[in-house]
Amino acid sequence: MSISRIFKWITGLFEALLGFPILGGAYIIANAWTPLFVMLILHIITLIITRRDNGSIVGSVSGIITSLVGWIPVVGMIMHLLTAIILIISGMRPERKQVV
Repeated sequence: MSISRIFKWITGLFEALLGFPILGGAYIIANAWTPLFVMLILHIITLIITRRDNGSIVGSVSGIITSLVGWIPVVGMIMHLLTAIILIISGMRPERKQVV
């Protein structure tokens, strides 16, 4: 399992926790929206690592967008859940074999 797949799983699970209807929103508000900034950084790191491994960057890009619009109450919850699904599915997909 590559580092990029591990990062996709980690960010996908964190996104799922933040997308939890009441609990995720309360956690984000209680920490003054800092979790959104942390997730933005994690998604950028995942994007760079995935790009290096020639993997799919769709999950990381949607995570970056989600981190930027996640402060909107209902939209943020829906975006977190969608991004979590995209990242987890992307992390489950088999890796491409690199031809040397």
